Amino acid sequence: MTTRYVLGLGGTVDYEIDWDPTLLTRLAAEWGLRADELDAGVPILSERDLLRSLLGFVRDGGGGERFVASSAIVEAFAARFERRITLGGTCVRAAIAMDRVRGLPALVHLVSIDDDVRRLLPASTTYLCSADRDTTDPHLIVQYPAASPVRVDGTDVVAAHPDRLIYVNDPPNRDLVLDPGLGDAVAAADVVLVSGFNVIQDRALLLDRLATLGADLDRLPPGGFVYFEDAGYHLPALRTHVRDALAGRVDVWAMNEDELQSWTGRAVDLLDPDDVTKALADLRAVVPARTLVLHTRYWALAAGERAPDLRAALRGGIDMASTRYVHGDAFTAADYAATGRRAPGVPGAGFAREVEARAGDLGAGPLVCEPAYTLDDVARPTTIGLGDTFVGGFLAALADR
Repeated sequence: MTTRYVLGLGGTVDYEIDWDPTLLTRLAAEWGLRADELDAGVPILSERDLLRSLLGFVRDGGGGERFVASSAIVEAFAARFERRITLGGTCVRAAIAMDRVRGLPALVHLVSIDDDVRRLLPASTTYLCSADRDTTDPHLIVQYPAASPVRVDGTDVVAAHPDRLIYVNDPPNRDLVLDPGLGDAVAAADVVLVSGFNVIQDRALLLDRLATLGADLDRLPPGGFVYFEDAGYHLPALRTHVRDALAGRVDVWAMNEDELQSWTGRAVDLLDPDDVTKALADLRAVVPARTLVLHTRYWALAAGERAPDLRAALRGGIDMASTRYVHGDAFTAADYAATGRRAPGVPGAGFAREVEARAGDLGAGPLVCEPAYTLDDVARPTTIGLGDTFVGGFLAALADR
C-alpha cells in the first residue's frame, strides 16, 4: 500500500541571489558602512541594515533567519542581484525531494499561493491552501561561500566556511492560518510533518493554532507517524509553548546543531561524543519528546523510544541533504544513488561508533547514529534547504518500513 504523506504547515517563494563580493563591496561603500557596525542581530529596517546583518553573519560564521521590517526591503535588495525564484519551506522542499528521488506523492499544507508556487510544485504534489487570494512575500536567500572577501571600511570580511542566510517578512506564514480540510487529510495519513510555528510572533495566535493542530492530530489513524522539525524562532520566548503542546504528541522531534545549541544554551563540540552525550541529556531535560533526532554536517542521530527503527531514515536524510549540497536544486535520482555510494567521512564515522558505545550514559533509551560524508571538494555547494531536504530523505525512507 502506498504511504500517505501530509506535510505542513507552510511553503514560501524564495529569491536566491548570487553571491557577488564586488557588488557587496560597492554597496558597503555607497551606504557608508563601517566595520564596527556589522551585526548579525541588528533590527532590519532598511536595505543598509540588511547589509549590516548579512556581513555580520559572514564575519562571525554560521547561518540564520532574520525578520525584516517589510517585504519591500527584501524586494529592493534582491533586485540589485542576479536571482532565481525557487520554492522553500520545510514541507515543500521535503515534498520536492521525495518526488525527485522516489516518485513519492504528498499533500502539502500551504498558507499562501501564487503562480510561481503553482508552476514549481511537482506534478505529484497536491495541496491544501488556507489563503483566500494570491500573495507573494518572498524570502531572501543568501548563500555565502568561504574565502570570498567583501571589503568594508578597509577591512576584508570573509567566511571560513560556507553557510546560508534567510531574510523574511511573510505575513501568511506569520499568521499560519490552518485550512479546515487539514483534519480530514490527517485522518487519512500515514506520515505527518509539522513545521512552521517558529515564524509566529503573537502568543495568543500561536496558542490558537496549536490547539487547532492538536485537534487535527487527534484524528491520525493508529500507527500514524508524526515528525516535528524545529527551527529558529523569530521570538524565542514562544518556543516553549510549541514544546509544551507537541513534545508529547509527536514520534520524532528533530533539529539541527543550531537549534540544539539554542535549547541547551551553550556551544556543543559536534565531534566530541562526551560533549554531545551531555548535550543530549540537557536537551532531553527541556524537550521531553519520545525520540529526538539531530542532523548536523558530520552525522545524524536518533535517541529515544523509536531510535532503533530509524537508522535507515537517518541514512536517507543524510543522502538526500548531501545530494542537494553537491548538486543544488537540479539533483536527480542518479545523483542521489551516487551519493549513497560515497564512503562516510572519517570524522563522522568515528564519532558515530563512539557515541553509540556511550548510549547507556544517556539514561533515556537507545541511540543510533549515522555518519555524514566529507564534501570539502564541492566547488559551489548549496547550503540553503539542507535541513528541509534531510526531512524529505528521512520521511521517504519511512515508505519502506
